[in-house]
Amino acid sequence: MLLKKPTPRLLKHLHRSLLPAGRTHRLVAADRKHPIARAPTTTAHLISSPRCRIFAHRRLFSSLANTPSPDMVDTTDRLAALRGLMKKEKVDVYVVPSEDSHNSEYTCSADARRAFLTGFTGSAGCAIVTAEKAALSTDGRYFNQATSQLDSNWELLKQGLPDVPTWQEWAVKEAEGGKSVGLDATLITSQQAKRLDSNIRKKGGAGLIGLDKNLVDEVWSGRPARPNNPVIVLSDEYAGQPFQKKIEAVRKELEKRKSPGFVVSMLDEIAWLYNLRGSDIPYNPVFFAYAFITPTTATLYIDSKKLPPKVLEHLGDVVTVRPYEEIFNELSTVAQKFKEENASTSTAGKKTKHSVRKWLVSNKTSWALSKVLGGEEFVEVIRSPIEEAKAVKNETERSGMRNCHIRDGVAQIKYFSWLEEQLGKGVELDEVQAADKLEEFRKEQDKFMGLSFDTISSTGANAAIIHYKPEVGSCSKVDPNKVYLCDSGAQYLDGTTDTTRTLHFGTPTEMERKAYTLVLKGMIALDRVVFPKGTTGFALDVLARQFLWTEGLDYRHGTGHGVGSFLNVHEGPIGIGTRLQYSEVPLAPGMVISNEPGYYEDGNFGIRIENVIMVKETKTNHTFGDKPYYGFEYVTMVPLWKKLTDESLLTPAEKTWVNDYHKKVYEKTKGFFEEDSTTMKWLKRETAPIKI
Repeated sequence: MLLKKPTPRLLKHLHRSLLPAGRTHRLVAADRKHPIARAPTTTAHLISSPRCRIFAHRRLFSSLANTPSPDMVDTTDRLAALRGLMKKEKVDVYVVPSEDSHNSEYTCSADARRAFLTGFTGSAGCAIVTAEKAALSTDGRYFNQATSQLDSNWELLKQGLPDVPTWQEWAVKEAEGGKSVGLDATLITSQQAKRLDSNIRKKGGAGLIGLDKNLVDEVWSGRPARPNNPVIVLSDEYAGQPFQKKIEAVRKELEKRKSPGFVVSMLDEIAWLYNLRGSDIPYNPVFFAYAFITPTTATLYIDSKKLPPKVLEHLGDVVTVRPYEEIFNELSTVAQKFKEENASTSTAGKKTKHSVRKWLVSNKTSWALSKVLGGEEFVEVIRSPIEEAKAVKNETERSGMRNCHIRDGVAQIKYFSWLEEQLGKGVELDEVQAADKLEEFRKEQDKFMGLSFDTISSTGANAAIIHYKPEVGSCSKVDPNKVYLCDSGAQYLDGTTDTTRTLHFGTPTEMERKAYTLVLKGMIALDRVVFPKGTTGFALDVLARQFLWTEGLDYRHGTGHGVGSFLNVHEGPIGIGTRLQYSEVPLAPGMVISNEPGYYEDGNFGIRIENVIMVKETKTNHTFGDKPYYGFEYVTMVPLWKKLTDESLLTPAEKTWVNDYHKKVYEKTKGFFEEDSTTMKWLKRETAPIKI
């Protein structure tokens, strides 16, 4: 189906809302997988991005020299208007998180409130405003960007550095002496709100106020309209399971916990649950909605204009469709009725077993929704059973992942062959032109639906900058004598891809080859590991870093993130890294995750190699503890770069892995190049076995 393009008027308002008057440069967004605006052009390009380049998310290295940014916004008037509303609402400290009301990692332009208020467009961060001060807290991935984008009204809180308070600590300090802290109650979870309120009161503050409106929205002139794009059905051919069975599984969880209902607020969980996809958030095939599942009913809260006849037919009489805005009113009514029924079942001052039943919400559900359901007394916060079920791909989804990565590999092989040929001829190409060509090759592939994030196309020193932002007219030319790092991915009907390859079209330095090979050794070690059931990504992270560590080197980003199936390229609850959350959920067969160690030398070059891998059960000679043992299956089908590989640093086992990998890549993709001798020649060269 065709999606509406943003009107010139909407784009004009968007430009004016985020940039000061007179600016004509293009908008950029929170990070590489989240552009501010998108104008899809065909049914196949459901969620692609424009050639507006954005920052890479999650990659980090040391700071660059601070220079004034042409994107710096004068926030004086915005802050003055906000402070006027704060005074009116009797709020002394106002908090502006990055997330939307669904706790989305990536947001649509209408929900980019923190970006509007601060001028800082990074995806991670929180703004806090008082009558006289304003602070922006963000992590090390965004220090450079925030320094260049924040004007003099803002104090930058660099998270992770010694003696730097978190945004919560800063807010608590400012609330001392009986002051109140306020925020939009839909933008924080109930657990977060409870902790913050407690800390405020312990330090002499008046507490946390959950507002039923957003003050930034009221001062945001020309705020973009929320997307209202049509939803599509993801057939069982790709989903692998009817949505009715998924609902049955949720109801079993309700029965197990003796709960009257579960509120689903995460957008990717709703899309997965009902086998539907959308395009309301760029690159993420999701749509704005809520879901409410009880033992006997299934309700989808969504703007009905988004649902074409085919979707309504798909949902049938199993799902009741209600207006998106009615979720709070209707849950309030249901909760009040439930509360009254509970009261009537109490006898002799004691509550019966029935009366202690609680509504279920996930640990990512907003404080506002929890309050509507009755708060702690009537709500149980859990890790969403849908999130965990979604993370374990069924056989159809696993097959789709294998197949879409073959096609995606074909596009990348054609691209790298083409790029080498063009540079060899002396053709000048900038980073954006190169990325555009890669997208063209992807568009040729069957079942292509768009990009899964905006391509990181970076040459030389740019490859070492985590938040690199190449833009049309100002980005670098691809230098054949420097490292070229390309991190890219796509959405297909049968899966989601995310691949990084680092190349060099000239003569790499000794350090570049060494760094590349150490990173490669780490990726191979993680790919080859065998581990017992119950192991988490937190425990495996060291495997990818060990060879860098022996040289006193490291990288400051996670090693892997979960990947959705024609869903978000970042998918919880799993990951490989040092975040404590990665120690909570063990890896299990069917889970899909990235394997992407790296190394970054500021001002010089950056290395990252990324494959997508799937957890599988592995046969072992023994089964200590009567536990099954697991390993990984790689699905990415793109050659590694031999010119950057120092074979003397590889063990025979690692060389064998490289040869086996390249043999599989060649066998899986060669059939696509039978009439393309140039690409076939490149493929044969890059997949030829190395000497063991």
